[in-house]
Amino acid sequence: MQNWDDIRVFLAVARAESLSGAAPVLKMDPATLSRRVARLERSLGATLFVKSPQGYALTDLGERMRDHAMEAEAHLALAVDEGQGVSSALTGQIRIGAPDGAANFLLPQVCAAIRAENPDLEVQILALPRVVNLSRREADMAIAVSPPAAGRLSVQKVIDYHLHLAMRADGPVVEGLSDLRRHPIVGYIPDMIFDKELDYLDVAEVDRVQMASNSVAVQLQMIRQGGVGIVHDFALPFAPELQRVLTDAVSLTRSFYLVRHTSDRQSDRLTRFAASLMAGLQAEVVRLENLARLTGGPSI
Repeated sequence: MQNWDDIRVFLAVARAESLSGAAPVLKMDPATLSRRVARLERSLGATLFVKSPQGYALTDLGERMRDHAMEAEAHLALAVDEGQGVSSALTGQIRIGAPDGAANFLLPQVCAAIRAENPDLEVQILALPRVVNLSRREADMAIAVSPPAAGRLSVQKVIDYHLHLAMRADGPVVEGLSDLRRHPIVGYIPDMIFDKELDYLDVAEVDRVQMASNSVAVQLQMIRQGGVGIVHDFALPFAPELQRVLTDAVSLTRSFYLVRHTSDRQSDRLTRFAASLMAGLQAEVVRLENLARLTGGPSI
C-alpha cells in the first residue's frame, strides 16, 4: 500500500502538469517533488509521467491511477467532514475557480463575509481567463458563465447579471451606435474568448476592437482611459467616472452557474459553503447593480 503523502504529491503534479506548478501548492521545491515522483514510480515498478521540457504528462497508467486517487481523496474529505460534525463552523481550505469578472468584483467581498462567520476557513479564489477544470481538481467548485455539457458535474444556476456599454461620463456624447467608431473600442482578444457568452461584438455592431484584453478587469481600466466597451453592471461602482450609454440599443443579460463535482455533493462542508456562496453572490450582484443604476450617471 502506498503512503498517502506520496499519492498527494502525485495528484498535485498530475493536476499542475509540472513540478513548478505543483511546488507552491505543496510548499515543496521542484527538486524534492522530482525525487518523490521518482520514488513512487520505483515502488510501483511503472512509469506514471512522460517528462519533457513542456512538463509532466500522464501515461495511460498514470491517468487510471489519477482517477482512483481522486476518488480516494473525495472519500477522505467526506470522512473529515463527518469527523468535524455538521454543527461546527467551516474549516480547512476551499478553492473557487471563477472568470475574472466574478473573481475581481464579487467573490472578494462575498468570501470575506463567509470567512467572518468561519474564521478557521481558508478560501482561495482562482481567477482564470478560461474554464476551470474541476475534473483535474483545479478547484473545489467553480463559477461559470455557461453550464458545462459534459463531465461528472452538478450545476446550479446562481443569478442573472447585466451588461451595458459604458464610457467616461466626461467624454464626448454618444447618440447612436455609429458614434462608437469615433472612440477606441475595448473588448476581448477575439481568439482568446473561451465562452460564446463573452462574445459581445455583434451586439454592439462593431467588427473589431482597438484595445483588447483577456481580462475583464483590464478592459475596465482601458475604458477608464477613454475607451468604450461592454461592462458588467456590477463592476461599475468600482469605476465611478464611468456611465452606461445607449442602454436602449445595447443591453445584455448573462448568467452565473455554480459547478461542482458530483461526488462532492456528499460533502456537508462543501455543500454548506456552496449554499453560503450562492446566497452571497445573489445578494452582491443585486446590491452592486442597484448601486450602478443609482450612481453611474445618467443613461444616455
